[in-house]
Amino acid sequence: MDIDRALGRAWRDDAPWDLLTRLCELDDRLGGHPGEARAAELVGDALRDAGVRDVETHPFEMARWTRGRTALTVAVPDRDLEREFEAVALPYSPAGEVDAALVDVGHGTPEEIADADLRDRVALASTGTPVGADRRIHRMEKVGQAADAGAAAFIFANHAPGQLPPTGALRFGEAAAIPGVGVSAETGDWLREYADAGASVSLSVTADTERGTSRNVVGHLGPDTDDATLLVAHLDGHDVGEAALDNGCGVAVLLGALRILGHIESGLGTRVVVAAVGSEELGLLGSEALAADLDPDRLRAVVNCDGVGRFRRLRALTHTSDVLTDLATGVADDLNHPLEVSERPHPYSDHWPFLRRGVPAIQLHSERPDDEGHWERGWTHTRADTREKADVRTLREHAMVTALLIRRLASDGRAPPRVDPATVRERLVETGAKPGMVAAGIWPDEW
Repeated sequence: MDIDRALGRAWRDDAPWDLLTRLCELDDRLGGHPGEARAAELVGDALRDAGVRDVETHPFEMARWTRGRTALTVAVPDRDLEREFEAVALPYSPAGEVDAALVDVGHGTPEEIADADLRDRVALASTGTPVGADRRIHRMEKVGQAADAGAAAFIFANHAPGQLPPTGALRFGEAAAIPGVGVSAETGDWLREYADAGASVSLSVTADTERGTSRNVVGHLGPDTDDATLLVAHLDGHDVGEAALDNGCGVAVLLGALRILGHIESGLGTRVVVAAVGSEELGLLGSEALAADLDPDRLRAVVNCDGVGRFRRLRALTHTSDVLTDLATGVADDLNHPLEVSERPHPYSDHWPFLRRGVPAIQLHSERPDDEGHWERGWTHTRADTREKADVRTLREHAMVTALLIRRLASDGRAPPRVDPATVRERLVETGAKPGMVAAGIWPDEW
């Protein structure tokens, strides 16, 4: 079958949407828990049906985090006021009981945290990044720097309205130094007012971090060549919602691309390694395990489907690789499909274990047309991350772009040049990312 017919069939293919539906029907897909294990089974079956060969499940040990009960009470003595608010513990928050003064640190930038007296106090910060900032400030950076400043606990207030307490891991693969919880934007507004009035908070978190097992699902497509292109998406998700957008849509796009490529497999010049990895949300644990199993010198490139398929506005993050920038732009131009490209590197998704080893990496992502600022999270990491927000047309279009990108990578006679880890390091330093990565515990020791 030629590529045009394969792309045409994709318009009538319901399998990616059906897989998204099955994933969203699970109670949750948090890493190391039964829902994630069932998700691996569903994805494995879907890959086999798409023609992916030698599909296997690879278990790996990890730190499994289980939430218990969270309670947050705020007291304003001068007003004889005490109120309870909904709060959601963040993965890898330790259990704890904290009674301390509340301090508003704005967006939780390094400067705001440095200017505040956080010793034995509870820091309150927005999940957003200030308008005009030259980079995104990740939650791990905020909590890491607050802990280093002596904070007793951290409260993240969603910057997006809708009574949506946010979640998100506090560390990569291990318990954080201090408890951390998320509250809604509306609660955050109250807490900022109360912090200015000298409020104190009582925070109680019950949670367990113990040894567990997560899973990667791995197979391949195309000829059995020494070198290969890696196509990856994470199948786990946070336990507060359905994890439809993050990253059910990414898995659906991966499947859709593979179902297209399966019809033109004879035209692939090199092997495509396919991986649906677990425990990304807990610190890229699945992709780290995968990187340990693969020889990075034999990988032509990694294509990471994290964030793709959510919204029509497609983005390609090419992590300092001019060749991948040109390749992605060329594919989009051939389709007359709008594409935004950024070469700025970041370490917060499954390409990272490969990128830091020199493998050229592209992350396919998407945003709403009205999003502003640095990587607006929107509904993801909240209970509003549900299936009805996905659009089957977007899944199909992005699957086509992904398939053509993989086809180009797997068919070109020359592999993209390796990325020099020193160049990635320099760019991260230039863009101010190093202090946050150090605070988050993810700056490579060898750097």
